[in-house]
Amino acid sequence: MTSGPALITSRDNPLLKDLRKLAQDSTAYRKQGRVWLEGDHLCRAAIERGVKPAIAVFQESAWPQYAGEFGTVADKTVLLAENLFASLSSLDSPAKMGFIVKMPEQALLKKGVPTVVLDGLQDTGNVGSILRSAAAFGFRQILAIKGTAALWSPKVLRAGMGAHFALDLLEGMEPPDAQALDVPIVVTSSHEGELLHETKLPWPCAWVLGHEGQGVSTAMMEIADRKMRIAQPGGEESLNVAAAAAICLHASAAAGVAKAG
Repeated sequence: MTSGPALITSRDNPLLKDLRKLAQDSTAYRKQGRVWLEGDHLCRAAIERGVKPAIAVFQESAWPQYAGEFGTVADKTVLLAENLFASLSSLDSPAKMGFIVKMPEQALLKKGVPTVVLDGLQDTGNVGSILRSAAAFGFRQILAIKGTAALWSPKVLRAGMGAHFALDLLEGMEPPDAQALDVPIVVTSSHEGELLHETKLPWPCAWVLGHEGQGVSTAMMEIADRKMRIAQPGGEESLNVAAAAAICLHASAAAGVAKAG
């Protein structure tokens, strides 16, 4: 049963301390088993994915604005004095609401399904963008190799815009784990391999996307079944990894549709 909102005015409140860690420490979710979603756009996207927040948090002055839409969605509702909410936000323009949600348990690796392997990506915006593309194009499983940015960090969550809750996310993986996927492993390269637009792509498959500067690791290259590159008639040296991912995953999705038809 949902209770009425509770007002927090003290900086020393235990809930506020935990919330501050979730909002500012990229790996705090691993200890707490829950994540912080900041802003009405991300919160709305999570609800649309069927997520029920454990705690809804609002800036006190914004409560009248959000009470109608979000006032009863969580098990508990908390109001924060304006200065307290601003102190935990990591946004240039602080949001006025957020959710604390229980983090899903790490999924078990599934064989034979379309998968994206993140091989040491560091930029949180790139990681979140790739998760959005994966969800959009039917890649429901994500393997994050050790060294990849924390998937459930606040910045990745914001960039993912709710895609996390449509995906099976596996963190802390090793390159050999990808061999258990039982699908062709396809790596991206800026300078070698088949041209994407000239190739008949396998479906399902596992796309490997590498570090922004160093690219796909040697360990993943060694177990790859195929190497792909994207034609760049404009002459640029390489594409941003999130842009390359969107192109590759869309091409695969189109191949999957053609195969099904």
